[in-house]
Amino acid sequence: MAENDIAIEVRNVTKSFKVYLDKGAQLKERLLFRKRSRYEERKVLRGISFDVKRGEAIGLIGHNGCGKSTTLKLLTRIMYPDEGTIKLKGRVSSLIELGAGFHPDMSGRENIYTNAAIFGLTKKEIDARINEIVEFSELAEFIDNPVRTYSSGMYMRLAFSVAINVDADVLLIDEILAVGDANFQTKCFNKLKEIKAQGTTIVIVSHALGQIEQICDRAIWIHEGLIRAEGPPKEIDLEYLDYMSRKMQEKNKSEEDSSDSEPSEDEAGKRWGSGEVRIRKVRSFSADGSEQNVFRTGEDIRLTIDYTVKKPVKDAVFGFGVFDMNGVQCYGTNTRIDKQPDINISESGTAEILLRNVELLGGEYNIDIAIEQGEGIPIDYFRQAYRIQIISALGDVGVSRIEHTWNLKR
Repeated sequence: MAENDIAIEVRNVTKSFKVYLDKGAQLKERLLFRKRSRYEERKVLRGISFDVKRGEAIGLIGHNGCGKSTTLKLLTRIMYPDEGTIKLKGRVSSLIELGAGFHPDMSGRENIYTNAAIFGLTKKEIDARINEIVEFSELAEFIDNPVRTYSSGMYMRLAFSVAINVDADVLLIDEILAVGDANFQTKCFNKLKEIKAQGTTIVIVSHALGQIEQICDRAIWIHEGLIRAEGPPKEIDLEYLDYMSRKMQEKNKSEEDSSDSEPSEDEAGKRWGSGEVRIRKVRSFSADGSEQNVFRTGEDIRLTIDYTVKKPVKDAVFGFGVFDMNGVQCYGTNTRIDKQPDINISESGTAEILLRNVELLGGEYNIDIAIEQGEGIPIDYFRQAYRIQIISALGDVGVSRIEHTWNLKR
């Protein structure tokens, strides 16, 4: 690869952070309790190297804490590596801390000029595209109001509109495609594809593998501070998801099945109800009976819901809902809607749902599970009780496939 073809060059980069175990907040505490200033050094990146060609789009994937967001912050020069070098060529725009340069007492229009100047645009350049930025944000009615009067969604939309309209040579993105409502998100996604087609170099950090597969030419899997694999997104995503599925199975095998367990800290605020019956575990299985949480578009999925009974319940209703990672509900039903016989629960057991020919497109999906009584009295509503990953080898877009037939007359 010729040097002139390289937009980003990362060589042997390492990065560590000091994590204080119990650091005193005040000077007095630090003097009296010096041992509380103990810390451990955590090496987040352990010598990674990669190149990105001009006009190429790459996706950084990996589990939380693997080092992908740190890599992106190093590229933006928000922080600097302990060792190694990073070189970027051209104007860089980052969609990481959206609106970081906004002043709450300034109007939206004034903040556009300030924020765009941070990205390196001159006043003349901003004048030339101010109308385009305002139009894209859909905030013309409020553009001369102080941004402190904006909702969080309006704030993010304005910041996003500035960041993608600065004619950057390199665009860095970190989990920010959930901006505004569903229509605006689609608009942002299409804009990114348009920017890529114009030759902008793009680096994306995302857990939404379907988005990476649609935009990126290459995926880099970072695992425990090292590059574990890189290549075509569909291939690397499958490797990564296979690894995550095996980790999930190991975790399930090691968990203790305690019928009297209370909700974990992770479940706080995610479940509610009277508690006579408690959802204990949710699992998913493929058609051949193997436990997994990674499926392909069109496959059958069998969900099982283990529950424990503290007090018998008459006229119980089981339900589930499927949501994408932006919180948009893809599907939902319950045993009442499906006209199932009344359910009387008197002892612990397992409920099973067979989802046939699941036509969800590639991406991650959360599943809510609910047990109710009668006409909607919650017994145990468990929000985001389980997560599945769908892989699609097809190129269609959206959330779900719709069966269709082409009839092209010549």
